[in-house]
Amino acid sequence: MAGTLLAVDIGNAVVQVGLARDGRLLARWELASTPAATEDEALLALDGFLRAAREGLAAPLGDARPDEVARAAAERPADAALASVVPALTGSWAGAARRLTGQRPLVVGPGVKTGLRMGYKDPGEVGADRIADLVAARETYGAPLIVVDLGVATTVEVIDEEGAFAGGLIMPGLGLGARALAAEAARLPEVEVRAPEALVGRSTAEAMRAGIVWGETARLDGLAALIAESLGCEPALVLSGKDAGLIAGLLRHEAAVDETLALRGLMRLHALNRKPR
Repeated sequence: MAGTLLAVDIGNAVVQVGLARDGRLLARWELASTPAATEDEALLALDGFLRAAREGLAAPLGDARPDEVARAAAERPADAALASVVPALTGSWAGAARRLTGQRPLVVGPGVKTGLRMGYKDPGEVGADRIADLVAARETYGAPLIVVDLGVATTVEVIDEEGAFAGGLIMPGLGLGARALAAEAARLPEVEVRAPEALVGRSTAEAMRAGIVWGETARLDGLAALIAESLGCEPALVLSGKDAGLIAGLLRHEAAVDETLALRGLMRLHALNRKPR
């Protein structure tokens, strides 16, 4: 389908919006995921992003030029592709995209072609964000591969040597762990999730930060080693999500950080499921 594409990844903490044209992701924006956002609010957000891009206020991605971004944003979007893990927001953003493009957007879910062989017992249980990550990761990095998304939840996905989705792990994310400690332990404060000052903290806040961040790092290093052992090969490792940059620099395993994984996955899913016009 010719024209510009809006890719929208709706997460529990952040909504990512990407502007793409001719198979290239030109620009991206982020906003806080508002639990009760209405269709009108979602439409205003999308329209505001496009207006900012037309006025040269969007940072181009990769080799895209500011004038390319501005020209693409000046067009009426031809279509949209959405991945959502927040059911209460799916309708609002899908409705906003439909009003903006004039047609029903592609919403990732059961029945959508992915090009992936699934080792999951029930593929319908796999979250839309996980599908988008996997599609882009396999296309970009090949196989075997471990894909980690560090958001509200930390998800670990495994692509085997044949390029099939072998399954994954789901666990609490860093921010969720920090909030849970503060909520359930009366004398522990809520701390900001950032690089710890040292391995061993010398105050309660330092000790919590070290435990949360180094604990997640050790967990992912250990899981990567266990997964490699189970596969009988050494998979590449790619991290995405809001805490990816923090953790990647602390891991013993070499890891790529890819902030646009889900948006590029949505572009690929759109290409697989929409016939050119």
